Amino acid sequence: MKYFLQQRQFKIWSMVLALLVLILLIVVPLAEIFIQSVYRNGQLQWSAPFRTLADSDMVSVLTASIWLGVCVILGTTVLALPLAWVMVNTRLGQWRWLEIVFLIPFMTPPYIGSMGWILFMQKNGYLEQLAPGLAGLGGAFFSFGGMVAIMSLHLFPFLYLLLRGALERIGGNMEEAAAVMGAPFLYRFRRIVAPLLLSAFGMGAMLVFVKTIAEFGTPVTFGKRIGYEVMTSEIHKYISSWPIDFGKATSLASVLLTTCLLVWYAQSLVNRKYTYGLVGGKGVRRSSMRSSNWLQWSAGIYVFLLLLVSIGIPYFSIVAASTMKLRGIGLAWNNFTLDFYRELLSWNSPSMKALMNSLWLSLAASTIAVFLGTWFAVLIERSRTRLQRTIDLFSLLPNTVPGIVLVVGLILLWNSPWIPIPLYNTYGMVILTYVVLFVPYTVQYVKSAFTQIDPSLFQAGQVFGAKPGYIFRRVLLPLIVPGMLAGWMMTFTIASRELVGSLLIMPPSVQTSATYIYAQFEQGQVSLGMAMAVISVGLTTILLILLEVLGSKRKRNAS
Repeated sequence: MKYFLQQRQFKIWSMVLALLVLILLIVVPLAEIFIQSVYRNGQLQWSAPFRTLADSDMVSVLTASIWLGVCVILGTTVLALPLAWVMVNTRLGQWRWLEIVFLIPFMTPPYIGSMGWILFMQKNGYLEQLAPGLAGLGGAFFSFGGMVAIMSLHLFPFLYLLLRGALERIGGNMEEAAAVMGAPFLYRFRRIVAPLLLSAFGMGAMLVFVKTIAEFGTPVTFGKRIGYEVMTSEIHKYISSWPIDFGKATSLASVLLTTCLLVWYAQSLVNRKYTYGLVGGKGVRRSSMRSSNWLQWSAGIYVFLLLLVSIGIPYFSIVAASTMKLRGIGLAWNNFTLDFYRELLSWNSPSMKALMNSLWLSLAASTIAVFLGTWFAVLIERSRTRLQRTIDLFSLLPNTVPGIVLVVGLILLWNSPWIPIPLYNTYGMVILTYVVLFVPYTVQYVKSAFTQIDPSLFQAGQVFGAKPGYIFRRVLLPLIVPGMLAGWMMTFTIASRELVGSLLIMPPSVQTSATYIYAQFEQGQVSLGMAMAVISVGLTTILLILLEVLGSKRKRNAS
């Protein structure tokens, strides 16, 4: 009895320590933003954020950000909903490799994708060179509609995965019953499918909205070109350009954070009201209704066109730009060269140093994030107590707030005079920022693996007298290793391409691959920047393939 009491006490103290770590890493930086936004010139001014909005054009910028988020939700819905229906109800769903291909747009850094579209659609761009008759499309593309299209093509995999999972859980029983009673397709979709999809759609729409108004790469590349200002680009301007104004930056960050939290709360209300139990003891099966041949062909054409515009066009532009001797000559065989790759991969060159910085910083951050995320996820278990639910909420908070807001909070916290550790303006600050931004990925993956483990396995170990350390090492750890690897892989991949945090907290004269690409594009050295994009994306893709092969081999050996 005494042993179990000691074990329970140790677990409680571990959860308290984990909560304190999360408060220091995540909650305090966000609180710093609110404090700095209302504390001006040594005085507490609750109306300061509202005066910042009223004294300038910031209201229009906030409205523009929200409107952009709403339009991108509509754009992703138009792309993702038909795709989810196609992959569930046609033979294309049997091609599992398409699931990986559909994730490529999301895995592509948004600033690289938008640069590819700019190169393709600009005057004398690749579209005009390949099809001179379509040159007029470029002028129409460089508009708000073009920005919505680029961001929708980047974010539609978010919504697609959620909608596809919901459609598979709905199954075919109810829709078949309505069809037997003579209900046409549109009526069945409106009265049966749409209400059951609302919960999943609300979650996806919330994620898309937050990702859109938090996005920095596309607004700073494409948005700057068309003169469309959003909150993230304004916050970056006040922090990075002279005269630096942290007061306005924190005011805008607090408004942006409040907007995201309100959207998250509204989504949670929708989720509670429109959630239905769809999986029962009878299981779920797909609809047995056969799609006509013309529908199968239409679905194939839709998937092909979607892959063409979301992957084919931007990657064609990126690769083409990286292999051109002279941009003025354009697409021609005698203009092909690999010199930019040789220059990038030359040892001790600025580009090679930037690439190495990205690799080792991402490696360090992903490794630390895996240990922290696994610790949090194991303590959370199935979120039975209030303390566990609080740890769960705080550990996933970076996924629901804009990255630039969290980066501003980290700058304010670790640049404070009362902080005893001189971390700001060092490599340690970069690693800490990456860890805070991306630790939720490990928490989510390990939690998913943990919740699938039957508690009887741990109980059996306790019955035979095994200590907690032994049970963790021999029972739990082998079962959650796949989740840990998936979290490490996701953190490494995204951290190696992270832009906004790298721009704001990188030490002077130090670059990563992301900041190098951004700088080359700004300075007109497009070919060098695109060559770096190909190399960085290629390296992370090779890593993903290797880990997938190792995971498949491990499953085969286990079976």
